[in-house]
Amino acid sequence: MPAHATPPLLPLQWSSAYISYWTPMLEEDQTTSGYCWFDYGRNICRIDGLFNPWSEKETGHRLWMSEIGDARREQSRKQKVAYARETAAAGVQLYDTALPDEVTPFHELFLPQAILVDGEARHDGRHSVLGQEADAWVVERPGKAPSVFYLQAGGNHLLRMVTGSDPLHQSVRDFPNFFAGEIADSVFMPGTSTVLSR
Repeated sequence: MPAHATPPLLPLQWSSAYISYWTPMLEEDQTTSGYCWFDYGRNICRIDGLFNPWSEKETGHRLWMSEIGDARREQSRKQKVAYARETAAAGVQLYDTALPDEVTPFHELFLPQAILVDGEARHDGRHSVLGQEADAWVVERPGKAPSVFYLQAGGNHLLRMVTGSDPLHQSVRDFPNFFAGEIADSVFMPGTSTVLSR
């Protein structure tokens, strides 16, 4: 792909499982996973999964959260569950506690559709990501480490993104089953269980 190629928009609607980790992985770092949905036509997104970064050592628990970010209504609704474990003579005991829901201001989707275009991303060659050929798009950010988005070669399907302010310790999210297509209205209704749905 030529260096001057125009970066693409992400698909109008997409969803994927994700795996979240760090590069490099430090002693306190965790690998987590979840599922996300983005609908740019409705200006809404949802992310379900274990929160990362989150210090289990400091808080005594891990945090699962389902967040529906609705930029049309300018609000985010978070449903949260704390998962704790305790080692006893009988082995490890697990405990879960539902935490109060939160509603907070929300003005823009976590990952805008035009993030590469608006960020004037530059093409940084072809790479192998998740067993596929991928185009790397780099977004420079003043005073922060560059963000790198790996899209399926020649297309707009996101395979991996590397972000973070510290160039020596960045967040990585892989999207192993990216799906571009219609998302049911029910996905964005609070309280619905959508772990395996698209």
